[in-house]
Amino acid sequence: MKSTRGEKIFYFVNHLFLGLVSLTCLLPLLYIIATSLSSSSAVMSGKVYLWPVQFTLESYDLIFRGTPILRGLLNSLTLTLVGVLLSMVFTILAAYPLSKDYLYARKAFTMLMVFTMLFGGGLIPSYLVVKSLGLINSYWSLWLPGLVSTYNMIVLRTFFTNIPRELEEAARMDGCGELRLIVQIFLPLSLPCIATLSLFYAVSYWNMFRNVLIYINSTAKYNLAVMVNNMIQNQTLLDPNFMQAEDISQVTPQGIQTAGVIVMVLPIILVYPFLQKYFVKGVMIGSVKG
Repeated sequence: MKSTRGEKIFYFVNHLFLGLVSLTCLLPLLYIIATSLSSSSAVMSGKVYLWPVQFTLESYDLIFRGTPILRGLLNSLTLTLVGVLLSMVFTILAAYPLSKDYLYARKAFTMLMVFTMLFGGGLIPSYLVVKSLGLINSYWSLWLPGLVSTYNMIVLRTFFTNIPRELEEAARMDGCGELRLIVQIFLPLSLPCIATLSLFYAVSYWNMFRNVLIYINSTAKYNLAVMVNNMIQNQTLLDPNFMQAEDISQVTPQGIQTAGVIVMVLPIILVYPFLQKYFVKGVMIGSVKG
């Protein structure tokens, strides 16, 4: 169908607006990358905008040798990988039975879970519960309280509901049990939705900040988000002994801070393109009905 003149104008204005919005997100990131790759003299003189000036990797060399950022990276990877695995397993185990009409009190269970989206216990009660369970200064205090996202569970439940009933009936006639039905029938058909929800969980765990400050007391267990925040607030996290042994006069605090920010966001940026093809399809299919 040929677009009318009004539709062409609308699409042009819409694309122009979305392009400007995209630039507001892209330009700061380009500036941070350029600053982290530029020399200290170029940064201090204000010559750096969107492209590195006097290219150098000195800032990255210093943060990897003079800060505990590698430990923070390992902590973030552990927190994210284990958290995504646990959250997806329990999200699937919650969504699958709630997608079945024959489950007793299915609507009641669903409403109880939706209730948690609207009302919460608050920070102090949550802290007291975690403390009473002996989970303070443990990553379990970060995994267990938010193990299942109600929104993600509802999306996956709706996806399961849309799978043809005939497939399930045929599998049961072949002697397929519930566990085998989930693993061999439902999960392969739900890969777009599962990939999308895994990305949601991964971004949440990777960027976790407030809960880490509240429940984790040991600095050795801090993730990258907290470490980079401390690096920005304290100007630098370089070890004093390292600063005395090394000549860091050629590196500015801005260079080290921006390098830390890039190290924190780079893993998510690298993972996203591999899951992008599932992103729109997974959310749309899982949210059309229900």
